[in-house]
Amino acid sequence: MSLLDFFTDPVLRGPTWGTLFMCIASSLMGGVLFLKRRCLLGESLSHAAYPGIIAGVSLFALFFPEHGESAFFGMLAGAFATSFLGFKAIEWMEKKGKVRSDAALCFILALFFGIGTVAASAMQSSLPSWRTKIQALMFGQAATMSDFHIALYAMLTSAVMLFLFFGFRHLQVVLFDSDYAKTAGLPVRWIDWAIFWLFLFALLLGIRSVGIVLMSGMAIAPAIAARQFTDRLQSFFCLSALFGALSGLAGNIISVMGTIALSQSGERLTLPTGPSIILVGAAIALLSLLFAPKRGWAFRICRIAAFRFRCLQENVLKAMWKKESHLFDEFKEIHRIVPLMLHAILWRLKQGGWIVKAKERYILTADGRRKAASIVRLHRLWELYLASELGVSHEKIHVNAEEMEHILTPDIEERLTRLLANPKVDPHSQPIPERSFL
Repeated sequence: MSLLDFFTDPVLRGPTWGTLFMCIASSLMGGVLFLKRRCLLGESLSHAAYPGIIAGVSLFALFFPEHGESAFFGMLAGAFATSFLGFKAIEWMEKKGKVRSDAALCFILALFFGIGTVAASAMQSSLPSWRTKIQALMFGQAATMSDFHIALYAMLTSAVMLFLFFGFRHLQVVLFDSDYAKTAGLPVRWIDWAIFWLFLFALLLGIRSVGIVLMSGMAIAPAIAARQFTDRLQSFFCLSALFGALSGLAGNIISVMGTIALSQSGERLTLPTGPSIILVGAAIALLSLLFAPKRGWAFRICRIAAFRFRCLQENVLKAMWKKESHLFDEFKEIHRIVPLMLHAILWRLKQGGWIVKAKERYILTADGRRKAASIVRLHRLWELYLASELGVSHEKIHVNAEEMEHILTPDIEERLTRLLANPKVDPHSQPIPERSFL
């Protein structure tokens, strides 16, 4: 089975294209909620849809029992009704009831989902076949989607993209400075309503493929991943859509190929498409949190380690400059601070051309002396600034200067020199190296 088969095969193209469009739409609108810091709203509204789905399907089964294949519309209408009711209840609790946002969201989630669970239990005796179909929506039924769902999700995705394209400038202002948007006369209320309705459509239509329980994760996971790679809004939306599409496609492939592999091994198991999509989206988000170049945890740890190693090198240079030269065995003070790093530090200083070893003696080179004198100058300038300009006691300035000497830039050094009138000694009456020495 080739990749092309997933897009052209009569059985596979419905789930593939349908989830692809659904994931793009939900990722884009989930990104908007992510930036508005309302991520839990998606979780609350998807669970609030549960009693509406049950009510809609029950009424549809009562009045149109012979049109079971069209029950999707009854489910959708009921889901919209209770989700909207849940949203208005959240608004009322926050504005009128003075309830904190997180508390209101959690309360509505639990209340509506509890009502839905009780209603589903009541259906067990009266409408057992319909209850089975509804329970399948808990985790989605992407594998049974058809060309109708492709068209439906394609229209939704087109609407979301058109909204973001034509309303991008206004949306940008509303997302990051709503107070200014109001004073500037922008239609903030209309934009908020457009965001709500598009997100609600994406959320409730996505329940068919991913499920009630997991849908909010599909909306937020690509946004989390995209945020790790960029600070620009355009790039954020593009990456959100890309990660959402990858999640939908990879989830489908894993589900189909995994089910085939299990059947060939004699196992009567299937890999559900909805949870597979969510797992792929969660994996992308987790990998982004770990390995994104700017924000990734692994790269941050590496940058922190590199900075600390550079600080240790500069401390060694500073100590050598104060005593001018040392035998290896005489590095007792430095060795006590960094016993495991001393050999690595000395090797790096030699590679950098800052020290040389002659007859078991480490000596600063000309570049090493300039570098060490620069560090000492920054340290003592900062001590003088703290003492004379900020009035910090002499007992407290040394520790702060030990940290600041490694991050002061040449521009700040120049400004300190002018502010302090090119001083010659620090608060401890120790000479400050001249810039001419450097």
